[in-house]
Amino acid sequence: MTSKHTTQEGYMTDTQGRMVPISTIKPMDIERDQLVRKVVASAKEKSEILKKFKSATMTQVEAFIKKSAKEYSTKLGGTKGNVTLMSYDGKYKVVRSISEYLAFNEKLQVAKALIDECIKEWSDGSRDEIKVLINDAFAVNKQGKIDRNRILGLRRLKINNAKWKRAMDAITESIQIANSKEYVRVYEQQPNGEYVLINLDMAGI
Repeated sequence: MTSKHTTQEGYMTDTQGRMVPISTIKPMDIERDQLVRKVVASAKEKSEILKKFKSATMTQVEAFIKKSAKEYSTKLGGTKGNVTLMSYDGKYKVVRSISEYLAFNEKLQVAKALIDECIKEWSDGSRDEIKVLINDAFAVNKQGKIDRNRILGLRRLKINNAKWKRAMDAITESIQIANSKEYVRVYEQQPNGEYVLINLDMAGI
């Protein structure tokens, strides 16, 4: 199968996948194409360097954590695998953080059914604001997904009802970690004592 971007000698492929003779293409279009390709090649090279840097840093930090834990028979770092390492003089610090992305299994539907039963029992109209809150919590966004923060927020409601509490337990049991992502951030302390991020994101430089 021929790729859309396959090009024969003496031709350039346009956005429709058609091969256009170079002799018919404006010099400025050719120069633009060359510039874009040069930038993309450089970007890919830098991206690969950053990938290797992140991987090497994560490996080194994890090795140090294990070594420290073994030496002192304790766990180094905070919750969810987050840890901050500082230089001896406090001028630099490396922060390793892990963000977990949550999803809900089928027990969330059990919770919704129990909550619906509660709403029917409260059909006297005195809790209309709770009905709106719950319907909003279970509504899907533009991507067709449920907002996990709104769902989890229901557990903070102080409702003394056995069925409601079972529904909240079902929500808790429905939570599962879909995936997690590791981040590494490097900071340098300024003369005023503030730590400033050494930016590795091109958009923030």
